[in-house]
Amino acid sequence: MKRFLGAVLGLTMLCLIGCDDVMVASSNLSREADNFRIYRRILFINGITGEHLLSIEGFSSVEFFQNKFVVTIKKKDGTYLKHYLGKADNVFPMVEQIESKYVSDSHYKITYKPSAIIPNMELR
Repeated sequence: MKRFLGAVLGLTMLCLIGCDDVMVASSNLSREADNFRIYRRILFINGITGEHLLSIEGFSSVEFFQNKFVVTIKKKDGTYLKHYLGKADNVFPMVEQIESKYVSDSHYKITYKPSAIIPNMELR
C-alpha cells in the first residue's frame, strides 16, 4: 500500500512541474468546493429577459455533463440534496463563490478519504 501511495505521489509531482500559481490555486479551490467547504450561489439566468429563474445557495459541488448541470448541496444537518437541471438555449448558469477561501498557490492539496478507499458495505 505504501508503494502504491508513493507511486501516485511521485506521478502527481511529475505532472505538477511547470504549473503556474493560478493553476495550483484554482485546482485547490475546486477541490475545496467538491468537499463542500466553499459557500456558493448558483444562478440560472434567462439570456433574453435577464431574469433569474433559479437561485441555489449553500456549500455545493457543481458538475457539468452532456446536457445536464448537476448541483449537490450539503445542508447544515449533514444531509445532501442533488439537483439535476437540463440545458436550454436561452438559459445559462452562473456559479459565484460568495466567501473567499485561503488555498495554497504553491502546493497542491491532496485529500484521501478512507471511506472512499474502503467502501461501507451494507448486508441484507
